[in-house]
Amino acid sequence: MASSLYFILPALGGYTLTSLYLLKNPQILHKKKRAAFHCTHISHRGGSGERIESTMEAFTHAVEQGTGMLELDCHLTRDGHVVVSHDENLLRQTGHDVTISSLNLEELPLQKDRLEVTFYAGHYSTGTDRKFTLLEEVFRKFPKMPVNIEIKEDNSLLMEKNSTMPYSFSMRRGLQLLLLYYSGLLPFVPLGESFLQFYLPRIINRTYIPEERLLKNRMVIYLIEKLTMKKSLFKHLANRGIQVHLFVCNEDPDIEAAFEAGATGVMTDYPTLLTDYLHRHRSQD
Repeated sequence: MASSLYFILPALGGYTLTSLYLLKNPQILHKKKRAAFHCTHISHRGGSGERIESTMEAFTHAVEQGTGMLELDCHLTRDGHVVVSHDENLLRQTGHDVTISSLNLEELPLQKDRLEVTFYAGHYSTGTDRKFTLLEEVFRKFPKMPVNIEIKEDNSLLMEKNSTMPYSFSMRRGLQLLLLYYSGLLPFVPLGESFLQFYLPRIINRTYIPEERLLKNRMVIYLIEKLTMKKSLFKHLANRGIQVHLFVCNEDPDIEAAFEAGATGVMTDYPTLLTDYLHRHRSQD
């Protein structure tokens, strides 16, 4: 046993040193991804704190405020149209307990004229546009604007309609990423994803009140923050050309915390707020 340690310990030491070196210098093993765009300003659901979420009015307003990316979710109607909506069931957004997949496009109800902001409890948005929009209409109106699409269901047809786009880490792949990072294997493993998008843990139970009982536990949130908010991990990904977006930041201190953690971009419900923050801090640099 003692003799085997003479071989095991140097091997572990060499592995650890090599892993740490490659973590800081990923270009040795991996060619940096060349993104067509780099976004620091991402509007969540089109900026759901300033206009009714996921409407054309919201997207237009966000673009006018200088956003670099529109984030949205989509579902498929019964007659095969890709509709922009966070929820499949429309009770929260419209007051009608129906699902998008059970309705044809022309049967979709209007959204409420006042909606609570999911990631800013107690705050509401209003707007004149309450109509659900089609994904293709967003592409047509903003042909040069990067669009971050979250497909909210395991629907093969919906996947096929969005199969050629760069993609981000799923929850399962995100857990694998953490295991690779803590085991030291990450620098050796190729990654197909172009984006990592994750909660900024400090918003949970403050601006964002989760439904999951587990996430209401302070110790759980503390552990999530300690395990995930690793600047060395985010820097490694950025050096490999993988953009890191933290969400949903609706107050200046949260925006600042996200960038300090190593985020390359921040997602917000308030595009005007984020634009003002970026302008102020660019002028200070």
